[in-house]
Amino acid sequence: MNMNDLTQRWSRRAWLRAAAASGSLVTLERLAPGILAQAAEASAQEERILVVLEMAGGNDGLNMVVAHRDEAYRKARPVIGIPADATLTVDDDIGLHPAMRSLADLLEQGRFAMVQGVGYPNPNRSHFESMDIWHSCRHKGGVRDDGWLGRYLEAAQLGDAPDPPALHLGREKQPLALMSRGIRVPSIQSLAQFRLRVADRPELVNAIQDLADNERAEADELLGFIQSSTSDAIATSQRMESIGASYQPSESYPSSQLGQKFETIAKLIASGLTTKVFYLRIDGFDTHANQPDAHAGLLRELSDAVATFVRDANSQGFGDRILVMAFSEFGRRVQENASEGTDHGTAGPVLLAGNQVRAGLIGSHPSLSDLDHGDLRHHTDFRQVYAGVLQQWLSVPAEAVLGAVYDPIKIVQG
Repeated sequence: MNMNDLTQRWSRRAWLRAAAASGSLVTLERLAPGILAQAAEASAQEERILVVLEMAGGNDGLNMVVAHRDEAYRKARPVIGIPADATLTVDDDIGLHPAMRSLADLLEQGRFAMVQGVGYPNPNRSHFESMDIWHSCRHKGGVRDDGWLGRYLEAAQLGDAPDPPALHLGREKQPLALMSRGIRVPSIQSLAQFRLRVADRPELVNAIQDLADNERAEADELLGFIQSSTSDAIATSQRMESIGASYQPSESYPSSQLGQKFETIAKLIASGLTTKVFYLRIDGFDTHANQPDAHAGLLRELSDAVATFVRDANSQGFGDRILVMAFSEFGRRVQENASEGTDHGTAGPVLLAGNQVRAGLIGSHPSLSDLDHGDLRHHTDFRQVYAGVLQQWLSVPAEAVLGAVYDPIKIVQG
């Protein structure tokens, strides 16, 4: 994006912030170049977008990011281990699963990173409990009435944004990560399906919108919640119905559900939607049996969808604004089981994609010999990754969102 484009897209807030930081609005002519630069930087920060991809089921990180020269890996996985000559080279010791060709290409372009050995203390091997921990940043016993992304939306004061501050794309229940005490996030299956069936009932729309101005609704908490939620949904529905008509992808997205979700996100961003967070999910990573083919298919689907999105984003002109983060609730055990699969484990990699990422391996590969009862020992807390995303990408203090201080992983360039 050139300087002219940036200056055309200033927000009034970015301009005033930059002017105030310069000390005076009176000496505008003299300070104009500095103000322009600061306003452009502030605007670029405000326009950054996070796409969170949940790999549900417990992804086998050891067969995704493969320590192919480690004898402990060969010994633990004589059947399902990835042959060294099949991996896609990352460095002399590490390779990617061969199904991840598209992300390997992004890596060569400096647009893909893998944070290794990510987990948390006293890991839980329950899908539901572990996912709740990742979503809320709170262990069992604590109050879980909101999630880390919901708290981000509040910290960034995005509740009054004209467009939804975040969107969940999928049929499943809205993830806890997006829950907030004061900001409601829509869940949609597709743009075509995201419309309220009120086109033939304009009187219903008018009645609900009139209710928004009803003083009685303000005094009644439940009624107020209903009218606010419904009127917000109608406004969002109407916005979605008219959006994206002129968008043309630069290339064909994969026909998979994940590929179509990423195309929807690209369409929304290209159409000018100001949404800051998109959340989507890919299922199937609970590979207890017959893992090789199933895992390869999942990794290919993920790799192709993410890489197409990043390439399309660059063609559409918003490549510098996006960061994709993919995580799973836990990894798998080091030792393969008797069913050509793997069982619930602990640590695993978090994937990052986008023009601004610090590309390559981030952190050391977890030891395959120094284990905790057969499981990997994590060396990076997942909240350190979140802290990096919050502070370096979304420009909000991480402590306010995470509830404690975590040393952020450096995830972006510079």
